[in-house]
Amino acid sequence: MTALGAVMTEAIVLEYGRDEFLRRLAHPFWFQSFGAVMGMDWHSSGITTSVLGALKRGLGPKAAELGIHVCGGRGRHSRATPGELLAVGERVGIDGGALATASRLVAKVDSAAVQDGFELYLHGFVVTDDGKWAVIQQGMNGERRQARRYHWLSEGLSSFVDSPHAAVDGPGAGTIVNLADRRADASRAGQLDLLTALGPDGIVAEYAKLDAVREGAPAPRPREEAQPLLPHLVMPAHEEVRAENVVARRLHGALAAAAERSPVDFPDLLLTPGVGARTVLSLAMVAEVVHGAPCRFTDPARFSLAHGGKDRNPFPVPTAVYDRTIAVMKSAVRRAKLGAREEMDAIRRLDAQARRLEAHATGPSVDAFMAGEKARSHGYGGRSVFGWEEAPRETRGETRAVEGS
Repeated sequence: MTALGAVMTEAIVLEYGRDEFLRRLAHPFWFQSFGAVMGMDWHSSGITTSVLGALKRGLGPKAAELGIHVCGGRGRHSRATPGELLAVGERVGIDGGALATASRLVAKVDSAAVQDGFELYLHGFVVTDDGKWAVIQQGMNGERRQARRYHWLSEGLSSFVDSPHAAVDGPGAGTIVNLADRRADASRAGQLDLLTALGPDGIVAEYAKLDAVREGAPAPRPREEAQPLLPHLVMPAHEEVRAENVVARRLHGALAAAAERSPVDFPDLLLTPGVGARTVLSLAMVAEVVHGAPCRFTDPARFSLAHGGKDRNPFPVPTAVYDRTIAVMKSAVRRAKLGAREEMDAIRRLDAQARRLEAHATGPSVDAFMAGEKARSHGYGGRSVFGWEEAPRETRGETRAVEGS
């Protein structure tokens, strides 16, 4: 995940710039798809920790070159974020103190101003050399066994307490206290006035008076203004990948593009035992995460079909395919930096072709595709937390299958 996440980030920055990478981190559907294509369980709350950890490890050595710095993390690492930001500011010449203040404010808003039953345990702060940033935070509700992710983006942010989020992931939690909603402006101002006029003791005394008044009809509630809807990703109750979670025509487009473009743009892959066109399919999904528009990521489960999942869902990680995908991406990025864009252009064409073909391409059902990947897993070096995949009984003792043979 560290290697693939780093090289995909390099490709995005090379093609679209650092600001676009921050925008994508702030988009919940893209973030989930990014983690899925990297082999993390598509449904797990751990996808947030894993993606940020992989980026911190992978981009750290490239920070001077890319101008991207990943700070914070889970638990004690989250509390170290302000210090890390001060150090980044000192190294690159930006206001690290202002960044540290922003980090504290973002954490305080999602832990105190937004009281939705989720306790923050992860704070990731991604900042560029010119001081622009994105923040990904995650909270957990232990009773519900649910996680909620909060996305922030400095671009366009005018206030930390007036509808500041770029997106929020997670199911509705009913009525909550959200003083960061723009409709709560009067409430925020009133609280400040009360504190200034009465002080803490006076507020307690006034609350006691209100508490004593229990009779009579309740005052009419003011008409509520509709809350603007943020991009929000709500995962289904089941953890396994099901056909209903995948837009099949998009999968068929990628399969068709892999079959059509393999001999033209990736002939060397066809000579690689055990991978071949299967790697080109993974590259098509990686290419979509690099080049795709936001509307393409409504089914993040589809991207787990590129490299499987470490929990064997939807199938074990095909390590031979994964390694080859990384090798191709690294070669494309390295050569593009030197001015030779043939490989990078081939990857872009793969994505474009998949989009063109998905309107009329046909292929196996999602269930049949996943079953086939599980059946061939041993030949691809399939591995999960349960270990290496064993060869099917009828082929044990034989050499690994070569794709297409």
